[in-house]
Parts: sequence; structure tokens; C-alpha cells
Amino acid sequence: ENELMRKYGLKNKREIWKAETILRRYRTEARKLLARVGSGDPAYKREVDQLLNHLIRMNLIKPGAGLDDCLALTIEDILKRRLQTIVYLKGLASTPKQARQLIVHGHIAIGGRKVTVPGYMVRADEEKDIDYAVDSPLYDPSHPARPKVDRIPRQSLEVKEA
Repeated sequence: ENELMRKYGLKNKREIWKAETILRRYRTEARKLLARVGSGDPAYKREVDQLLNHLIRMNLIKPGAGLDDCLALTIEDILKRRLQTIVYLKGLASTPKQARQLIVHGHIAIGGRKVTVPGYMVRADEEKDIDYAVDSPLYDPSHPARPKVDRIPRQSLEVKEA
């Protein structure tokens, strides 16, 4: 848990527990649906489609994935969909902790709307709309607080040894 807190810049373990709860709900729902495969229930197909479409919209699984892929999700898959992580990976902040600070202070917007919740789960269609808020001083490209390697997307999070 401590490694996850460092890697994703989380404030406390409660944030990990929340992600575990989200993951547990998805996996429980997938297990319940897998248990009903041969039941002939008319609502079964609709419920499977709803779960898979939700996970695809959240960019947790790829289109065409099945219920088995839902069971293969990990806590890191959930943490990677947090606004804080995506702001860091997009290069809007130099560290995950700075990403959290920028979000809380109102410098980050999604589609022009300020979002001040670092744990906000970003949908796949919102990911391209994440940028500095228009009324933020950081919106100016020459602002000194902007990361030096501005807008270079990172492929992964690096864990710095303490």
C-alpha cells in the first residue's frame, strides 16, 4: 500500500481502500453475471452489456473484452483512471503530488469545467479534454510553474526510491 501511495501520490490509505471498493464492486458484478450464464434469463445479456460498456467507457477494458477481462482488473487499473494520475501522465504536472495540488487549487479543467477532485474517475471521452483551466495563471504557456518538459506524455509512473 505504501508503494501505491508513493507511486500515485495519494494522500492516505483511504484512497487506496476506495479504489479497492470500486474494483470489488466490478468484480462481484462480473462473478454474479458469470454464474448466470446458462440460466436463460432475458435480462442477462442486457446486464452484461451494461457492465462491459461502463468499463469500456471508463477505459478499464478494451472494446470486445468479456467478463473474464473484468475479473482480471487490478487496483492499479483503477488508480490509473484517477484525474490526478492522468494529469501527471499527460505532462501537465511534474510529479503526481504536484498534479494533486494543481487539481485541488482549481488549475485543471475537463472540457472547460474546473474539477477540484483528485480522485475523479476520468472517462475515456473526457481524457483528451483535460487541460489547464482558462482562468488559471498556468494557462499561459510561458508561466514559470509549468513543467519544463511541458506536454510530453509519460508512458508510465516511475517509483522514486526514498
